[in-house]
Amino acid sequence: MPEGPELHLASLFVNKVCEGVVFTGPVTKSAVSKNCDVSFICEAYRIQASSRGKEVKLTLTPIKSDVKEGSTEQTMDIVFRFGMSGYFRFTSEDELPKHAHLRFFSNEKPCRVLSFVDTRRFGSWQPNGSWQRGRGPCVMFEYESFRKKVLSNLSNRAFERPICEALLNQNYFNGIGNYLRAEILFRLSIPPFVQARTVLESLELEDLAADTTPEKEELDDQKTSDRESKRTSQPADLLRLCHTVPLEVVNMGGKGYDPQKADYSDFQAWLRCYYVAGMKSTRDHNGRTMWFSGDSGPMVPKECKSTKAKKRVKKEDNDAAMVAEIVPKVKTEKCVKQEARNGKTGLRKRKVKQEGEVTRTCDNTRCLRSNKTSEAR
Repeated sequence: MPEGPELHLASLFVNKVCEGVVFTGPVTKSAVSKNCDVSFICEAYRIQASSRGKEVKLTLTPIKSDVKEGSTEQTMDIVFRFGMSGYFRFTSEDELPKHAHLRFFSNEKPCRVLSFVDTRRFGSWQPNGSWQRGRGPCVMFEYESFRKKVLSNLSNRAFERPICEALLNQNYFNGIGNYLRAEILFRLSIPPFVQARTVLESLELEDLAADTTPEKEELDDQKTSDRESKRTSQPADLLRLCHTVPLEVVNMGGKGYDPQKADYSDFQAWLRCYYVAGMKSTRDHNGRTMWFSGDSGPMVPKECKSTKAKKRVKKEDNDAAMVAEIVPKVKTEKCVKQEARNGKTGLRKRKVKQEGEVTRTCDNTRCLRSNKTSEAR
């Protein structure tokens, strides 16, 4: 599932491909999408993107000199939430992806299309939208506000939950998702199922080890390495890693999580815990899989088992039951009922002395074959 870094990379991608491009006409939606229509028609407009936590905003700005009667004159913001599989693509009209559910057409020949692609259709968009109210400050680019909100609200019931579950609460940790929480807790050797309040209450409101929050335009490898070298002498805390670990993914850029190229080798090499061989996994109280190492903590759900192990056992049990008992009985009964329904004659009953049971068969070829086989045995 795309998390804060992926949505920020998506906004950078949109700004890169749309620079200098003029878009035109209506914004169209696919027939299968259940999201709302976008009522925006303009002869000429530009697109710019920005991100905040787990949201991306596209700003459609009409070019005033080209505004005609019937066209939209006001700027429109469309806020996207990516769900499980959302991302943006910029292709020719002939190469439009199959699951492109919202499309913006360029004023070119041949035409190019910026599209929001969402295979599983869990993503959404909101025309004339704004950042969702229930989401807190962005962990990457509003670090001071993020830290202050968390530490000023530790009395809230949200922090009575295990730390691994609290980290997915977007009201406080906007941008953190499943793989980031695993990586952050692993680096600090914090058991995932300890109470969040006990982990956070010892932290200071002001992070004296952190330098000023980086501007989005300044995220390059050299400056990131400089920041990291300054912090190596300072003890790490969980809130600081909620800020720095996502930035590591951002700085991988196209070498990391990149749906455009579908090459995740560098991203997978960066992972230390999430889906890494030798790590443990269990489901939290919300049913989300938590990856960790060492002790799980006192608040781990009771009778928790590895998801993969549970599925294997269940599948084997079901297969054995079907092969041994269910399948032969269903076939014989179905065959008899079908013959009776068609009004055919030729049904015959024969008693077979086998453990004192009476077996009913018919003239169906398949049944006769099975009968002969059993008699031979």
